[in-house]
Amino acid sequence: MSLDRDGMARVIARDIPDGAYVNLGIGQPTRVADHLDLTKVVLHTENGMLGMGPLATGDDVDPDLTNAGKQPVTELPGAAYFHHADSFAMMRGGHLDICIMGAFQVSAGGDLANWHTGAPDAIPAVGGAMDLATGARDVFVMMTLFAKDGSAKLVPECTYPLTGLACVSRVYTDLATFHLTPDGVVVTETFGIEFDELAKRLDIEITRPR
Repeated sequence: MSLDRDGMARVIARDIPDGAYVNLGIGQPTRVADHLDLTKVVLHTENGMLGMGPLATGDDVDPDLTNAGKQPVTELPGAAYFHHADSFAMMRGGHLDICIMGAFQVSAGGDLANWHTGAPDAIPAVGGAMDLATGARDVFVMMTLFAKDGSAKLVPECTYPLTGLACVSRVYTDLATFHLTPDGVVVTETFGIEFDELAKRLDIEITRPR
């Protein structure tokens, strides 16, 4: 059975090591916070906060306390706030262990396209994606493997405008988890699909772990 968004978030959360400093991108990646032990992982948000907690609900909502996607969030004991310029310095300076972002496309070589489809009427959304893609030690992508038209989002080469080159290390999807290694694309697990069927639907070469 393929994974829903919470299922993907659970798989990603499982793979984040204790002690990691992690940035969650806008949209689907924010769900990962709900599946982490936040006493062991520190969440960073690019608008200037370390020690972010899960999304806020009910009486916990504070309109002045949001993540980069303007969603209300909670704060954990020891949380720190700072100017967004300092936040970007953390991102660009290699101080984040992992960032998790969505994507329109990822190439087999780890190139990332997630800010613009290139369509004339599309609204570009750069944000801090380029800074995170080049500054984080590991970039994890969370996305559905196939677009609505059936085309694969994990491709030989990106056709959309690039966010970063050779920056993605893992791709977490509804049908499989992919590790992008110097030796190629390795499928570590599948969900609701057999490896051989998956290989037939993709235009890239994939292998199993050795």
